[in-house]
Amino acid sequence: MTKFFAKTAAALAVIAIAAPAMAQNASGTIQLKGTVALSCTIAVQDLGQSLALKAGETNKTVGSVTETCNSGNGYKITLASANAGKLKSGNFTINYSVAYDSFSGALTSQAVVDRATAQFGKKSDLKVTVAASDQYIAGDYADTVTVTIAAK
Repeated sequence: MTKFFAKTAAALAVIAIAAPAMAQNASGTIQLKGTVALSCTIAVQDLGQSLALKAGETNKTVGSVTETCNSGNGYKITLASANAGKLKSGNFTINYSVAYDSFSGALTSQAVVDRATAQFGKKSDLKVTVAASDQYIAGDYADTVTVTIAAK
């Protein structure tokens, strides 16, 4: 029986040497975090155009706007006239309308163009239409249109 135990012990020793040692598994986690700040910018370029009031103008490009806003909910562009959509010279006025992307009409109150998604470097032109008339009163006429961007 001693031979039997000796062979069994030798076989077990070979199995123990051939079998890999059981390693204990360990793990850990690393959290990755970051923030993207909300950023809405607008670049407005006044093209310095002079309107031919007596002859009239149709969709004359007077400015160019570049919009960038990273809001996932989109943003709004607001157009506002200092003179409620009128060119003024003293007490005299001349009505005009504007076209900007999806908006077209008079700026008697603020106009809002709604953007449903973020945009990066979106370019749009501001165009003006003035009806022709031989009955406009002499003078230097002006108005200021302010373009504003705001995240939703």
